[in-house]
Amino acid sequence: MNGPRVAVPAPGRGAAPPIAAPDGPSSSARARPTGAGAQGSTGRRWRWRIGIVLAVLVGAFASLLAVGLGSSLNYFQTVDQALAHRGTLGSSTVRLEGVVVPGSIRRTGSVVAFVIAGKVHRVAVENHGSPPQLFQPNIPVVVQGHFSRSVFLSNQVIVDHSAQYVEQHPDRIKAPNGTLR
Repeated sequence: MNGPRVAVPAPGRGAAPPIAAPDGPSSSARARPTGAGAQGSTGRRWRWRIGIVLAVLVGAFASLLAVGLGSSLNYFQTVDQALAHRGTLGSSTVRLEGVVVPGSIRRTGSVVAFVIAGKVHRVAVENHGSPPQLFQPNIPVVVQGHFSRSVFLSNQVIVDHSAQYVEQHPDRIKAPNGTLR
C-alpha cells in the first residue's frame, strides 16, 4: 500500500493525535501575520530603543556642556563681597577683584606683596609668582588664591581691562611707545 498512513490507536490508550498530511502545515506551527501589521510591534520596539538611545546621548551632551561652561566661566568676588562673607570662604580658592593701591607694591624675591581695595575695604595680597607686565598701581586686578589669616595668598594675578575701565583711563593702558597694552 502506497497511500497515506493512518494512525491506529493502541488498545486501551485512547485516540492518537491527528497526523497532518505531508503537504500541509503541522499542528505545532504558529500562524504569523503578514502584511503591514506584521512589523507593527517590532517597529514600535525599535523606535523606542532609538528614542531611549537619543535621550541618553542628548542628556550626556547637555551634562558635558553644563560642566564645561561652568568650569570655564571666570567668576570673581569684589574685595567688599569677599570680606562680607569671609567666614564661609574658609581656605577655599577664590578670585578676588580690586584696585592696586598706589605705594603698596613690594617685591621680595619671587613674592610680590601689595594691597587691593574695594569701595570700602582693603586686603593685603602676597603673590607667589610673577604678575603680568601690565601690573601697576591704580589698575584693577583679579587675584586667585585663598585667605590665610589677614593676608590673601595668591598664585595668579590677572590685569582687568574692562571696556568701562578703558573709557575712564585711556592713558593707563598705553605702553611707553604709544601702543595699547
